Amino acid sequence: MKAPRSEVDDVKIYVLPNMMTAGNLICGFIAVLKIIEGTLQRQQGLETWRSTYETSLYFILAACIFDLLDGRLARLGGKESPFGQEFDSLADIVSFGVAPALLVFKIVLAEFESKLAWMVAVTYLVCGALRLARFNVLATMRPHGQSKEFTGFPIPAAAGLISSITLLMLRAYDSETAFREGYGKYALAGLMLFLSFMMFSTFKYPSFKSVNWRTRYSLPHFVFFVLLACLVLFYYEYMLAVCFVSYLLYGFLRPFLSRAWRKAVEEPSADEDEPNGSAAALAVAAGAAHATDTAVDAAPPVEPVLSAAASPSAELHVAPAQPTPQAPESETPADPRPRSES
Repeated sequence: MKAPRSEVDDVKIYVLPNMMTAGNLICGFIAVLKIIEGTLQRQQGLETWRSTYETSLYFILAACIFDLLDGRLARLGGKESPFGQEFDSLADIVSFGVAPALLVFKIVLAEFESKLAWMVAVTYLVCGALRLARFNVLATMRPHGQSKEFTGFPIPAAAGLISSITLLMLRAYDSETAFREGYGKYALAGLMLFLSFMMFSTFKYPSFKSVNWRTRYSLPHFVFFVLLACLVLFYYEYMLAVCFVSYLLYGFLRPFLSRAWRKAVEEPSADEDEPNGSAAALAVAAGAAHATDTAVDAAPPVEPVLSAAASPSAELHVAPAQPTPQAPESETPADPRPRSES
């Protein structure tokens, strides 16, 4: 006898997108371990604590890349699922919630009063979790797929901004004394509180989910992206912070931009949507034709009605004439001469 099928058997797990999500979670966990290791080295007076903290920052930024790839691969292959969405949120709260909060707490907030330090770190973590929960609820309530914009500052971008600013601080202060006496720690603590508010705010940010492998841009746009990639590659300690700060400020400037500017920044060219649009148009046309054929087949037959006002070009179906009965032959032969009109 076959065992009954349970609900667990119906859960679909797509390998490639969820492998990217697993990479996101692993990077977040390694970042937490490196933060703890760097804290121990700092307490022991070792000079390697700075490089260990930088390694944790790189793992947080790598988690951002994995988080970007898992959604792209899922949408590219049409493999989005509720399981992947929940798994992604759980990974995000570790990589972009716990790791940045612990990082800032151990590097700069430890210099503050103990209660104040805990409040700042916990506020960021709770607001990040609430932002992820709201995102999942809105995605479930949206019947026509995902939106092209985020409500609130995304938590991966918040973690990337904190990591890039922290990396900039570690490069700016060349000694432990300069790091403790500098004002960067106050700016980082204030930035974390500000991002806590922005994550749970109602500011709109573009998701860029419509940008995929088939997206086409003009030549000036392509040159701009190449130059930006080169700058980020060679000057990453500065350009990462510039990119994340620009994305943060764009949410404030977005309502004041014209529709043409917003479309140029956020949406791909119209050429990218042509195949999908043509397929949709063909599907609609085929559905309409099928509905028309069904209605014609279901309609009762109508007998033709002839009228004097009928169009001469109309096709008339006339029943064949019945044969006229022959009159009985007369014994007197018919007169072959024609009859007169009188």
